[in-house]
Amino acid sequence: MTHPLRLRAFQLLFLGRTLSALGDAVVPAALALAVLRVTGSASALALVLGCAMVPRLLLLPIGGVIADRFNTRIVAISTDLVHCGTQVFIGVELLSGAPTLLPIAVASAVGGVASAFAMPTTSPLVAGIVDGPGRQRANAALGAARSATGLAGPALAGALIWAAGPGWAFVLDGASFAVSAALLAVLRVRHTPIERRSLLADLREGWTEVRSRDWYWSSLVAHAVWNGVAAVLVTLGPAVAIGELGGEGVWVLVLEAGAIGLLIGSLLAGRARLKRPILVANLGLATYALPLTLFAVAAPPWAVIVSYGVALAALGFLNPVWQTVVQAEIPPHTLARVTSYDWLLSLAAMPLGYALAPLAADAWSPSVPLGIAAVLVAVACVGTAAVPGVRRLTATRPAAQPEPNPEPEPAVAAR
Repeated sequence: MTHPLRLRAFQLLFLGRTLSALGDAVVPAALALAVLRVTGSASALALVLGCAMVPRLLLLPIGGVIADRFNTRIVAISTDLVHCGTQVFIGVELLSGAPTLLPIAVASAVGGVASAFAMPTTSPLVAGIVDGPGRQRANAALGAARSATGLAGPALAGALIWAAGPGWAFVLDGASFAVSAALLAVLRVRHTPIERRSLLADLREGWTEVRSRDWYWSSLVAHAVWNGVAAVLVTLGPAVAIGELGGEGVWVLVLEAGAIGLLIGSLLAGRARLKRPILVANLGLATYALPLTLFAVAAPPWAVIVSYGVALAALGFLNPVWQTVVQAEIPPHTLARVTSYDWLLSLAAMPLGYALAPLAADAWSPSVPLGIAAVLVAVACVGTAAVPGVRRLTATRPAAQPEPNPEPEPAVAAR
């Protein structure tokens, strides 16, 4: 079987997504430093982050409808161009020498809107370019690229900020989105048009596809719990590392181990051939209970670091496997909407973890919420094994196809 990276169409998609992921990996450090330089306030940084998160959460289901109704490639190009504009605008604002918070917050909100429409497009793009047998390798390659950029991004951000200031990091991110849009512009992607109906009817159809599959909605619950407890660890882990495990260096090593684990897991997923893919991948996610427990008891730093790397390797393994199964099992004309509900539940759980973790830590101690989080993620992920659909889903197969389009687009063709 030909590897997807030998296909010109996927090469272009892979390159564009990798460049934009690298730009995005640079931005978090640059954004934090930029906002703190402008305002000196952590609350201001939280405001800017909230300006991006809130519209993203509110509009994700609508983004899924738009991606299913219209050509997914056109939607992806449009969102890339909007992202390009917002990031360059922030960069120019920072480079002006007299930046203010309001324009940065507004641009972040616009970027959050674009993200809501962009996020549901990735899975349909892969499904529309790569045929079924190669999709797991394609998803694994994209996952490995995201993991690699996660490793390289902070170092590149530090170099840019040191050499030229945070504004250039945003300009770089904007340029990466422009290149991604240009690469997508030379592709044609299979698209299955849907019957035009009301927005509510389209949303309802997507939700019906989710709840009609017990393996899907039960896994989404487990994945949402995973994201919620991950927010608990990200919130409380640094303080535990600094106060009880040896200092800031330990937390940095934990994050580096996680990035390496993500990369290894993604690479392994490209070669895996699982009889029960969802069952195995969900059970793997339960390993996140290990670092949570070890942080809770202030275990030796080496054990915490290794356990976090293992847990993130399980996540890196799950993502391509999950995406491949979803692309095979969900009808193509609803794939973006179903994906949007997946993102919505995953993202919505994280603010809950961010909010509850410090409250519980203040009321008791960090070990209590960390311990509770360990139990929750273990029960949620292992509990999916009790769901018949999770156990019975034994192999990916082509999704049910709708009636042929009388004037279909070419599967993949350069313009």
